[in-house]
Amino acid sequence: MHQPDPQHRRAVLLLSFAAFASAASARLCDPMLPKLEQVFHATPEQAAQVVSSFSVAYGLLQVFFGPLGDRVGKYRLIACTTLACTAGSLGAMLAHSMGWLVVARLLTGASAAGIIPLSMAWIGDTIPYEYRQTTLARFLAGQIVGVIGGQFIGGVFTDTLGFRWAFAFMAATYLVVGLWVLYESFTNERTQHVRHAVAGPSGVLPQARIVLGVPWARVILATVFVEGLAVFGTLAFVPSYLHLRFGLSLTLAGALMAAFGIGGFSYTLFARQFVSRLGEVGLAKLGGGLIGVAWLMLAAGPAWFWALPASYLVGLGYYMLHNTLQTNATQMAPQVRGTAVSLFASAFFLGQSLGVVLASLVLARFGPSVLFVLAGLALPLIGAGFSRALGRHHVR
Repeated sequence: MHQPDPQHRRAVLLLSFAAFASAASARLCDPMLPKLEQVFHATPEQAAQVVSSFSVAYGLLQVFFGPLGDRVGKYRLIACTTLACTAGSLGAMLAHSMGWLVVARLLTGASAAGIIPLSMAWIGDTIPYEYRQTTLARFLAGQIVGVIGGQFIGGVFTDTLGFRWAFAFMAATYLVVGLWVLYESFTNERTQHVRHAVAGPSGVLPQARIVLGVPWARVILATVFVEGLAVFGTLAFVPSYLHLRFGLSLTLAGALMAAFGIGGFSYTLFARQFVSRLGEVGLAKLGGGLIGVAWLMLAAGPAWFWALPASYLVGLGYYMLHNTLQTNATQMAPQVRGTAVSLFASAFFLGQSLGVVLASLVLARFGPSVLFVLAGLALPLIGAGFSRALGRHHVR
């Protein structure tokens, strides 16, 4: 493995485009739900299945793609999964009933599940550890844009040309990016399958046992699970909180959350400087602290505009902490790296899912201020705990 060269940086950029499409698809249908209820004469619960079907398939299929990528080659498999998302998006565009739309979204989520974890694992295969954090930060830029842009794309097309055009846009994006990644996999030898010096066993369960048998891997998986729970379980309710407390429209409340993405971009732009000045231990500790301050700021803020700096700090702190976790995840079981990163993504997804459920219970019983305070106290502890474990791990 070598320092990234221009050809390798182009390959990472293409993976970032694929990550954009994957992240945008996850949030694409959120603003469509009222329109889907009207067009398909569906109940709110039925319409919500177009969101949940994608999420469930995305979460469950993570562990399938890791071992497959380790066996057949990650970069080319990313191209295939991206192209498969084209079929799912076209199916959603042409769906004549809610049932078919749910099936199409299920297919898209199942295919998209392979893009981001396999991309991270491929970066781990081809980039030395000392350059990996900054490379992953560049890759994350596409995912951040997708998180921000997914709802915007879905809303704009639904309000103008019609919701089907949002799926057409995503199908075109998946097709162009998938073909480009496939072409790159044939022309760049460094995108081919990287064979490890130690060959791991085949099969999901044997490879998962290798990962879970590493104590450091268990620390990383537990930390990212709790991180997903505390960050995204809380973040999901910020727009409704701003709407109910300060009377903002849901559109404006959702738009304020773009500050989260701006915070993430701040990290990606200055990742090299952050890493060199703070190191991994400092990044984890400061990241958790910034998120904690942000949640407490939101709980105590007397006006809606406090959500702007709070959301920015959540984004900056989250990517400081999460990118450190991601970097370590790519190295926790190198002989089965695809499986390791897929388990990392699954733990993160399951943490988010449980976090939304728990946060809704706290919100219903105690109110939003208690939810924000609890999250504000939890995140510095998570960051400090992982940074201490990270320091002990580096000493060994």
